[in-house]
Amino acid sequence: LRFDEQVRVVVFKSQVKGVFCAGADLKERAKMDDAEVGEFVRRLRKLMDEIAALPVPTIAAIDGYALGGGLELALACDLRVAASSAKMGLIETTRGLLPGAGGTQRLPRCVGIGLAKELIFTGRQIDGEQAASIGLVNHSVSQNSEGDAAYQRALTLAKEILPQAPFAVKMGKLAINKGMEVDIASGMAIEGMCYAQNIPTRDRQEGMAAFREKRPPRFTGK
Repeated sequence: LRFDEQVRVVVFKSQVKGVFCAGADLKERAKMDDAEVGEFVRRLRKLMDEIAALPVPTIAAIDGYALGGGLELALACDLRVAASSAKMGLIETTRGLLPGAGGTQRLPRCVGIGLAKELIFTGRQIDGEQAASIGLVNHSVSQNSEGDAAYQRALTLAKEILPQAPFAVKMGKLAINKGMEVDIASGMAIEGMCYAQNIPTRDRQEGMAAFREKRPPRFTGK
């Protein structure tokens, strides 16, 4: 996906009705020794980092339970859409664990430190409406009879992104992600570097021409 220039947006959904991702298989984990657990979690963290580093926008369609590592997967995405009936939580402390695949870092960056601490300390599960109210998800939708309301809303959101200039969207994502890691002055410099890379693109010229000619732009990602 990272190197496929035809990919404009990635949507993560589950093929299991009622479950987005229920997290680690604790029965499997119980059979591991300490070293194996450490290696398992390291690989999981690396996977989430690779998802977060995808250059195109990513959307998690949460149509059911997103618990533990399942919510960490959703947090690694840029945008999240949830059914109002979905259940989400970093529940690791209820199992004698703590989030180990990015949850302690991505949740506070998403909802703020105080709320993140409360959710992680208590292991509380919240539904889609509550998640939307605290900014954990971008949209909460009523579940449909097929059980894929969040996925359908995620597709609608993806279709809003698709017509936009692909390289500009990628640079926007890069500027936001890198800028969030530094002070604002450094972030402005990062934005400037990303903007500079976008200036010579044919899509920028196409965007200006389409505006002058009062027609929809035809972006190619070049």
